[in-house]
Amino acid sequence: MTLTSTALRRAGWLALLLVGALLFATACDDDSDATAEGSVGAAASADYPRDVVDLLGRTVTIEAQPQRIVALSPTAVEFVYAAGGTVVGRSSSVAFPAAAASATDIGTAYQPSVEAILALDPDLVVADSIIHAQPQLRSLLDGLPGAVVFAGADGYDDVLTGLTLMGEVLDTAETAASRIADIEGALANARAALAGAEVSAVVLIADRDQTLYAAKRSSWAGDLLDRLDVTNPAAEQPDAGPFPGYTAVAPEILIQFDPPVLLTITPAPEPAPRLSTIVPQIPPFAGLAAVRSGRVVEMDLELLLQAPGPRVDEALAELARVLGSG
Repeated sequence: MTLTSTALRRAGWLALLLVGALLFATACDDDSDATAEGSVGAAASADYPRDVVDLLGRTVTIEAQPQRIVALSPTAVEFVYAAGGTVVGRSSSVAFPAAAASATDIGTAYQPSVEAILALDPDLVVADSIIHAQPQLRSLLDGLPGAVVFAGADGYDDVLTGLTLMGEVLDTAETAASRIADIEGALANARAALAGAEVSAVVLIADRDQTLYAAKRSSWAGDLLDRLDVTNPAAEQPDAGPFPGYTAVAPEILIQFDPPVLLTITPAPEPAPRLSTIVPQIPPFAGLAAVRSGRVVEMDLELLLQAPGPRVDEALAELARVLGSG
């Protein structure tokens, strides 16, 4: 069977064609420190069983160091790898890291196949605390054999919390701490690059009907703007539209905002036209400051929308580069 989803993020149109690569695993005997497929690449620790608290506040007992990990979203997969682990199963839209491409496809993040998950005999399932937070999905996932932990991100703090969690789960606390240090350094560098500048920007996405939506403070992209002290005219706009964290913006509202920078994200894969090329062609927007100055910039789909998570350092660096180039 499959898990039906009306998840908080309605993003069937976000799925991308995937890159392929090779995931390898090394067999080991009982006395070696080599990895087993889908494991964290270290010898089993004596510090199990251990209790951890996941991003939904659930206390989960990890009986032994996980050896066969299935991750149910791009963000969940990235948390596993960033903390030093690997997966034997992953959702179909995973495009990073390349090493995860040869793991078994267990269906989309929004409709994972229970049969495919069970067939992999996982001792750990990493679900997404944003996508899979609904009670009906949680109850089904909680019924799986082995441990299930929820790790996701809709803000910067969630990334640090998720990495710390995975370091505890996988017994790779040092690896997770190193990755956290890199991220904190990236935030400091990005803030320094924009220090003293009065920067204002709006992040835009569009649906199939070309209705525009702007990122609020509660979205992933909006939270990153907030971390960089970037003024976001849409930050506190009311909820409007089907995408949590985004608000529908009529042309007259965007004209009222008139930000000096428009950051666009195009969910549809190429050859669909990029939103950054469409917006300047809309007659009411010809007078926008961002259009007149050529600062309508296409941003990375995965980093800013589809896969929020441990690559936040790359997202912050790219935002600082784009916003500081004026």
